[in-house]
Amino acid sequence: MSRTPTVPAEARGSLTDRLLAGLPADAVLSDPDVTVSYANDMASFCPSGVPAVVVLPRTVEEVQHVMRTATELRVPVVPQGARTGLSGAANASDGCIVLSLTRMDRILEINPVDRIAVVEPGVVNAVLSRAVNEYGLYYPPDPSSWEMCTIGGNIGTASGGLCCVKYGVTAEYVLGLEVVLADGRLMSTGRRTAKGVAGYDLTRLFVGSEGSLGIVVRAVLGLRPKPPQPLVLAAEFASVTAACDAVCRIMAEGHAPSMLELMDRTTVKAVNDFAHMGLPETTEALLLAAYDTPDPAADLAALGALCEAAGATQVVPADDAAESEMLLQARRLSLTALEAVKGTTMIDDVCVPRSRLGELLQGVARIAGKYRLTIGVCAHAGDGNTHPTVCFDARDPDESRRARESFDEIMALGLRLGGTITGEHGVGVLKKEWLAREIGPVGIEMQRAIKQVFDPLGILNPGKLF
Repeated sequence: MSRTPTVPAEARGSLTDRLLAGLPADAVLSDPDVTVSYANDMASFCPSGVPAVVVLPRTVEEVQHVMRTATELRVPVVPQGARTGLSGAANASDGCIVLSLTRMDRILEINPVDRIAVVEPGVVNAVLSRAVNEYGLYYPPDPSSWEMCTIGGNIGTASGGLCCVKYGVTAEYVLGLEVVLADGRLMSTGRRTAKGVAGYDLTRLFVGSEGSLGIVVRAVLGLRPKPPQPLVLAAEFASVTAACDAVCRIMAEGHAPSMLELMDRTTVKAVNDFAHMGLPETTEALLLAAYDTPDPAADLAALGALCEAAGATQVVPADDAAESEMLLQARRLSLTALEAVKGTTMIDDVCVPRSRLGELLQGVARIAGKYRLTIGVCAHAGDGNTHPTVCFDARDPDESRRARESFDEIMALGLRLGGTITGEHGVGVLKKEWLAREIGPVGIEMQRAIKQVFDPLGILNPGKLF
């Protein structure tokens, strides 16, 4: 277990005054009725503490002042973005400084020649995407929460999204960073160039570190040329096994769709109930595929033929961009719709080799029956990243216990199938014990050693990861 620093009483008493010495008054929130609203992200079953103060800096220098103060007073610091995370990585610890970076929301540069954007951590993903589109460019990572989540949070948890099957995840687009270290020093990593292999790749080290090694205050992001408007196809299957077989056929044949998503029957029904989307509830699995190529209709026709060969009962390509967007919106609503089923969800994030995807979904169905729970599965099927979502009533202690046990059993299943406990949501508080199981004692030892180098006092996001 990582140690959480104890905040001395004298430090707590002087903390606000010390912070205000280098910050404007409106950047320091100490009213307990306000600070409590910053206590946690969107994860279930993740304990959170009571922050001593919330700080909302606007400049790099203000972040440096916060970290110098925290180091001098030995106060833990929990960095936060929009708190849309699903692992408790942004949850406060008792007596901490919550460092909310949402006011650092400037797009500093968009360079169409070098195909980069330079941004502050509080920039919302969708805002950046729309801004670069104006230059004929494209920032591919698109988490389902893209209208709310921030680039800093995406970097902290190494977020993915619907387009990962073709374009990859956040880590592949972070070229360089400016990071404020635990003692307040400012460090630059990476590059602005298309190539660069000088020294250890510290940029990749920070991506996915969940704020435990430093505070990202600026990021250089790689961009791509804006692709054509995608066209989407929906394929219905009488079983999740057949749908997963179609995924394997599509990938084995060398297809490169820009999206390949799966929704099981439970998820389809939840989306229909929530948003009246008119999706086909007779299906056991709905596969959504998209192409953003110059001739998407021809590409979708070839992909549709593979779906039919795998047993699709119906294959329906969208007629136009509007219908395609409707199907994309249905997929993006999946997690919100499943939450409405019982009021609370535990959203798993197990990623397995594509060839084992069918086994995972069959196993999840068995686990749902064993624990007498509703578990819907939506998945980035093209890269094997699944989101089994356990629906339960948090007011029912027995149902809550069964939800937690089923969640753990799904993670264990993923590891047995050669997968990983998280493909894009991160470890945070929720999966600490499972990280240890996945990477083993030597792996944990090395990760703790890296943490010690960057954060010798253990003040950065304590209690997360391990």
